[in-house]
Amino acid sequence: MIVSTTEKWLGRALLIFMMLVTIVPFISLFITALHEPGTYPSGLSLPEEPHWENFLLAFNAANMPALLWSSILIELGVVPVAIIIATLAGFALGHLRPVGGRIVFIVFLLGLTLPFEGIIVPLYYQIRDMGLLNTRWAIILPLIGLFMPFAVTWMRAHFVNMPQDLSEAARMDGANTWQLFWRIHVPLSMPAISSLAILLFLWTWNQFLLAIVLVDDPLKRTMAGALGAFQGQWGTDIPLLCAGSLLILTPTLIVFLIFQRQFVAALLQGSVKG
Repeated sequence: MIVSTTEKWLGRALLIFMMLVTIVPFISLFITALHEPGTYPSGLSLPEEPHWENFLLAFNAANMPALLWSSILIELGVVPVAIIIATLAGFALGHLRPVGGRIVFIVFLLGLTLPFEGIIVPLYYQIRDMGLLNTRWAIILPLIGLFMPFAVTWMRAHFVNMPQDLSEAARMDGANTWQLFWRIHVPLSMPAISSLAILLFLWTWNQFLLAIVLVDDPLKRTMAGALGAFQGQWGTDIPLLCAGSLLILTPTLIVFLIFQRQFVAALLQGSVKG
């Protein structure tokens, strides 16, 4: 495919525009966080005397170490379990292709159309009847279920493109289904699995609605969910609120920067396989 010079420059201009649209809000947050506490800054002008202590004040006011620990516990409860279930289900639906698997896959596709907001009320009553309100399980268990449609579809899309020759060769060498899955397909699926893990980590970390509705104690929520309590307490102090928001966003940015190669590799792998 030949791309003209005009198309090339238009593409670059569009990318620059989208980059600015994405990064300007974060720049605004950062600049606002440096203003004097209790003020109402406007525009993108830097203060004459930056108040770096706002980040320390927000860190202590929000009890960030406790929130970080709570988020880590929730992540450990959601991501590994969701990855294991989705990988097993994706392998079964995409590679083994059992009888009725197409119907099951359609059900998962329909699950992609189900928004969190549409089931939050019945989910609340169900969690209440289970006696799990105001516990981390009230976030962990629903998230595992709500992530399944996307996670299974993601892994199925990978396994369905795996060549059958690998499985046939392994079968001829005496491998059973479990050995075929664990020793052949899982190692080859690490880019897809790692990318899915990154996505689930980010979505769990940024989960706000379930944490606000199902958990009253801010120290048992995710960091994003605890932002609601922080905003209620410090909502009139805009610089402090912006500093707290940036502190909550920082771990997700670090995780993405560390694992961005695996994420891009999985996307490119999917594009090559069509």
